[in-house]
Amino acid sequence: MSRNRVLPLLVVFAVALAMPATAQAAPVADHADTQAVLDRYLAGAGPGAAVHAGNRTHSWEVRTGTADVNAPRPLTSDDQFRIGSQTKTFTAVVVLQLVDEGKVDLDAPIERYLPGVVDGNGYDGTKISVRQILQHTSGISNDLGKPQADPDGTYRLRETIRAGLANPPQFPPGTGWGYSSVNFLVAGLLIEQITGVSAGDAITTRVIGPLGLTRTTYPRPGDRQLATPYLPGYVGGRSGPFFFWFDRTFAWELSQWATAGAIASTERDMAAFMRALVDGELVSPTTLAQLRATVPIPGAPAGMAYGLGLIRLDLSCGAQAWGHVGDTATGHSSATFATDDGRHAALVTNAFVQAEGTTTRIQVIDSALCGTP
Repeated sequence: MSRNRVLPLLVVFAVALAMPATAQAAPVADHADTQAVLDRYLAGAGPGAAVHAGNRTHSWEVRTGTADVNAPRPLTSDDQFRIGSQTKTFTAVVVLQLVDEGKVDLDAPIERYLPGVVDGNGYDGTKISVRQILQHTSGISNDLGKPQADPDGTYRLRETIRAGLANPPQFPPGTGWGYSSVNFLVAGLLIEQITGVSAGDAITTRVIGPLGLTRTTYPRPGDRQLATPYLPGYVGGRSGPFFFWFDRTFAWELSQWATAGAIASTERDMAAFMRALVDGELVSPTTLAQLRATVPIPGAPAGMAYGLGLIRLDLSCGAQAWGHVGDTATGHSSATFATDDGRHAALVTNAFVQAEGTTTRIQVIDSALCGTP
C-alpha cells in the first residue's frame, strides 16, 4: 500500500491518564457494568474506547481514555473513523438488493457475472457461487498480495482482485470456512458489473443516502481525509507503564481495501445502519432470511456464526444480535451489533488491536446490549 510520506509522530501516553466518562440520555451509573468492561478492554486496546448503545427510544454512551494523545479529549459517537471490515456488510446489502431485483442469483456461479475474473491458480469461477463469496465459504485466499498501484498511487478493483487471486485457495469451494477480504473485493466488482456505476456510488445511493447517514462516506480513490470531528488512529504498544503510539490516521491508500474495508462512519451512524438492516428496511424479508442463514466460524467463541456479510452473536442474556467487526491499519478497531427488539451497540477504539487482551470487544458489546432494557 502507499504510505503517507510524513513520518509518524512518536508520542508517549501514560496509562494513568483517563478522560471522564459520560452518557447520553441515561446516567453513567446506570451502565456501570459496561463501563467496567470497557475500562478493562482499554487495557489491551487504548488509547481510547467508547460505546454508543440503546434501544428504539433512547441511547446512552460510556467512554474511557482519550481520542487524541496530543490534546486529550473524550471520544464521541459523532467522531468519524474507518470502520474496516464493517464495510463488508454494506457491500453484502447491495448485492442482496440486486438479488431482490432479480439481477443476481445467490447460487449462480460468479463466472456468470464476472467471466474470467476468478480463474486459474487453483480457482474455477464456475464452481464458486455468489453465496459462497458473501459467506466466506468460497475458499478464496485472504492474502491481499501485492497489487500494482496506478501512477497516482490508487488501486483498481480488478488489480486488487488479481493480486489476491495470485495466492492459492484456502480450500475447495464449499468445503470449509475461511475469512477473506478478497471475497468482498470480488463482490464489489460484481456490483459494478451489474449496476454500471462504481461500487462506492452504488453503496452511497442505495444505502448511505436513503438512510440519511450524513457522517458515513465511501472515499473516492486518493481521498484519505476524515470529516471533523474525527477519531485519530494509532498503532503502537506498551513499555512498562507507558503506551507508545504512532499516528496512522491518514497513512494508507484506502482504494486497496475498497468494498472490503474502506468506508468511514461514526458510532451513531453505524448503529442506525445496523438497526435498519435488522429491521428489514434494506432488503426483502426473504432475502433478509438468506442474509441471516449462518455457518459455523471455526475457532470463534461459542455463540458466533457467519451469514452473508453478517455475524450472528448469541448474547449472554439469551437474545441474538447481528452485526460485524472491523479493524484497519489506520489504527481503528470497531464493532456494531443490533437485536430484533431494537437494541443496538457500537464500539470503537482508536488503535489497531492486533491481539485483544483478556477482555474482548465482543464482551463489551454483550454487556452493552444485555444492559439495555
